[in-house]
Amino acid sequence: MTSHVRHITIDCADAYALAGFWAEVLGAPLSDDDLPGDPEALVEAPGAAVLFVQVPDGKRTKNRVHLDVQPQDRSRDEEVERLLALGATLVADHRKPNGRGWATLADPEGNEFCVECSAAERAALTGTPLPVTADDVTTAVRLAVDVLAGAPADRWEEPAGSLTWTCWETAEHLSDDLFAYAVQLGPRTPSLEGDVPYRWAPERQGGPYNAVLADREAGPAGLLATLEASGALLASMVRTTPPHVRSYHGYGVSDPEGFAAMGVVETLVHAHDLARGLGLEWSPPRELCDRALARLFPDAPEGGDRWAVLLWATGRAGLPDHPRRTTWRWDGRPVADRTASSAGGPV
Repeated sequence: MTSHVRHITIDCADAYALAGFWAEVLGAPLSDDDLPGDPEALVEAPGAAVLFVQVPDGKRTKNRVHLDVQPQDRSRDEEVERLLALGATLVADHRKPNGRGWATLADPEGNEFCVECSAAERAALTGTPLPVTADDVTTAVRLAVDVLAGAPADRWEEPAGSLTWTCWETAEHLSDDLFAYAVQLGPRTPSLEGDVPYRWAPERQGGPYNAVLADREAGPAGLLATLEASGALLASMVRTTPPHVRSYHGYGVSDPEGFAAMGVVETLVHAHDLARGLGLEWSPPRELCDRALARLFPDAPEGGDRWAVLLWATGRAGLPDHPRRTTWRWDGRPVADRTASSAGGPV
């Protein structure tokens, strides 16, 4: 048996006020149960919530434990300026001219914390690609669902782009893919030799082999709900599975990041197929395509339109000096183990 950190607890003079500051820092909500003047206040941050407890004693010396925060959608320096505007103070500046280093700030009650470089800044400094994350899975699925929600209700039986499946079948297949990747990470000791033995079968000859099917009586809204639910399941498994865990995939035994990347590619590319069949516009973010390419397609051309490159890598389009692929596969193995090309495998 083991223990888990349930809360990070910080003593303070005004629990609700200080919790309000940290809720802004972390972009996380205060507990609905907390009110001004309460002796405790909880910021419901992902991973471990931060609990503020009112005590009669003031802070007398430097904290022996402090928080390190990493901005997710801005640079370190932009985050420092944002937090200073929220009421933090600069205690010590350890930032270096080459972009490395950190800034030590204090919250309104004097508790020190550090602001580090963002993940993107770290990647640029070290020359390593950014990982594909659980948040990337969530972003890809939500973007796709939002676009597909605008489809005319009478077009879901049209072919999905160049596929032989209908748009309805393709959306079911995508939901099934995300579910399948999630459950590969579920067993305490995942198999390295085969899939988790659910029963996959087509509903018609030539249709996709699925274990997850949507209730047609629920209509397109219900279909998209199953897609979003499967995406959330995969994101949760990626977020909570230790990075050393490995599990079987036909294109290489993979890790949680690899399954996240597979889910992102499946979502972006099948949303492309669906958009073509449904008469919709679909153009996913460059950064999302770039991270997925770096993780799964090591032989993909560098630079250029990364969405166009991903369509080429998955056999959907050609590129200048790179004819359209008739067969393709990704390499799902962790980056350190990658050796094979992604060309020449089954579609």
